[in-house]
Amino acid sequence: MTTSRSLAATDADRPATFRAVLAVPQFRALYASFGVFMVGETVKMLALAVLVYERTGSPLLSALAYVTGFLPYAVGGLLLTALADRWRPRVLLVGYDLLRLASVAVLASGVLPPAGMLGLVLLVGLFSPVSTATRNALLPDLLAGDAYVLGRSLFTVAAGATQVLGFATGGLLLGLVGPYGALWLTAGTCAVSALLVRYGVADHPRRAAPSDQGVVGQTWRVNRLLLADPVVRGLLLAQWLPGSLVVAAEGVIVPYVDGLGRAAGAGVLFAASALGMLAGDLVLGRLVAPARRERLTPWLALLLGVPTLGFVAGPGLAVAAVLFGVATFGFAYHLGLARRFLAAVPEDRRGQAFGLLSTGLMTAQGVAAGLAGAFAEIVAPGTVMALAGAASLTATGLLWRRLRPAPAAPADGDWPGPAVGSGVEPAGVPGRPDDTDKTP
Repeated sequence: MTTSRSLAATDADRPATFRAVLAVPQFRALYASFGVFMVGETVKMLALAVLVYERTGSPLLSALAYVTGFLPYAVGGLLLTALADRWRPRVLLVGYDLLRLASVAVLASGVLPPAGMLGLVLLVGLFSPVSTATRNALLPDLLAGDAYVLGRSLFTVAAGATQVLGFATGGLLLGLVGPYGALWLTAGTCAVSALLVRYGVADHPRRAAPSDQGVVGQTWRVNRLLLADPVVRGLLLAQWLPGSLVVAAEGVIVPYVDGLGRAAGAGVLFAASALGMLAGDLVLGRLVAPARRERLTPWLALLLGVPTLGFVAGPGLAVAAVLFGVATFGFAYHLGLARRFLAAVPEDRRGQAFGLLSTGLMTAQGVAAGLAGAFAEIVAPGTVMALAGAASLTATGLLWRRLRPAPAAPADGDWPGPAVGSGVEPAGVPGRPDDTDKTP
């Protein structure tokens, strides 16, 4: 049996391998379930947008239908993520998949008017951040040391790849079986995801007992405690701000390429952005030693903003694609923060900490993209992109001390965690880096 200590002992010299990570049966099941989940969600939102447009003829309602699944994320993240620690992970994940299955079956049956369809998706979407938090908090129970970081990287890669697959599959299904047929097939993906978790993931215990405050009260209380901790707060800001500010540049891609007279080129820039992120996670996650990866963290964060400054010159489509690809390669900076964030939060609040992280990311990216769109009403889109890069560089500079590895962080060989592939539950609360650096 490979122990976490023996595995971690080599972390400073070489990264974990995809083979070692995918050799863990529970991780394989969780990973496959996530892939099926992402494809199903993408197809569902695409089919719903088409269906609402067919029934109403309203472009506005169709657009609202497409983003409805994302709108309640912030609300659910602020009110319900305590469930990620109060419930057993497998029960929660399977229960959420079954809830999705029931809701998609209702949508596919055609019994609801468009307003009712949007309301149902909004209601179910409130629990999406709870599911995300549960999945992210379960990951370190399955993988230790650098294997955990590589596992996080694989989830990021899968998110982008399966969304592309979902769009392609959704478009094909809409042509073959129509929006209702696509929704019934999406219901099938919900069932598959639930079965993968039910029979592939062990029944891990809950992390925290229910509180007298109730779910909402406990969520608010723990969120306040997490944000009051200077180390946790600094690591949250470091993961929220530099990348989210660069996402603002993506928010004005369409008007930018329209100004070039290449409206169809928006897909090229979005693809370049996705490929840059994919390459960054693969290269940094697999080929760079963990200690060096963590030292590179602030420099990778800088890479997010520097190429984006070039948009002030209004480059053509080919140069713009290169700039986006290079900039988004820097998103791999989050890998250098993964283990430090895990070590900074108490084990019994881990689920809610990951829920707060993902909720903040979704909110920050949405606000940044919205502000970019507003600025693009009064200044050129290329200027807005350059301003987004400058804002990201400013945030990176302010957070530089938090982006750097903590001087007194635990040695790689001492990083806590369960044995990879052992199936053993975590033995205790993860340690935390030295708390002397209070700079957020």
